Amino acid sequence: MNITSHLTRRVTAAAAAVAAAVAIPAVALAAPGHSAAPVSTAARATAAAAPRCASGQLRAWIGLPGDGAAGTTRYQLELSNISGSTCTLYGYPGVSARGKNGGQVGSAAARDHSDAVHLVTLGRGATAHMVLSLTDVANLPASSCQPRQAESLRVYPPNAFKSLSIPFTFRACGKKGPRFLHVTTTISGTGVPGYSH
Repeated sequence: MNITSHLTRRVTAAAAAVAAAVAIPAVALAAPGHSAAPVSTAARATAAAAPRCASGQLRAWIGLPGDGAAGTTRYQLELSNISGSTCTLYGYPGVSARGKNGGQVGSAAARDHSDAVHLVTLGRGATAHMVLSLTDVANLPASSCQPRQAESLRVYPPNAFKSLSIPFTFRACGKKGPRFLHVTTTISGTGVPGYSH
């Protein structure tokens, strides 16, 4: 037998085995249902070092249409990072209805505790969302609600002291007391109407 030919076949087989061993974990990581590759130490350090998102770094908007059921319509309330630097969001936003004159209409949104609170890191152009639930005020006692038209939403990003405004017309309670708005904590990623929680 030709020794050179035999050696060449053994080297080729060994190289193929190594390539397969490298390729299999990569495919497994990319396959649906598997967790993503571990976050690098550098990425963790960037998230830890990133400051809180200031209101001026964010744009607030609402995903339409809403998902309605049993007298409540759920909307995806979105916060997008429009700045050039990474920042973080943690916890609940402050949300309230505003009337034509810009004043608050009724009570501010109550907190919906159905989701755990996590630190959300927003890179440039990234978006996080919350679920905003709007109760049909026609189902509330008129005397305690005093329904009226709201013209916009005032949104304070988590731990921020300056608000953002979203033009959004809906029926609200003019009287403080009844909670017709409920909002979840900040959730990573863009909320997709009809799909995202």
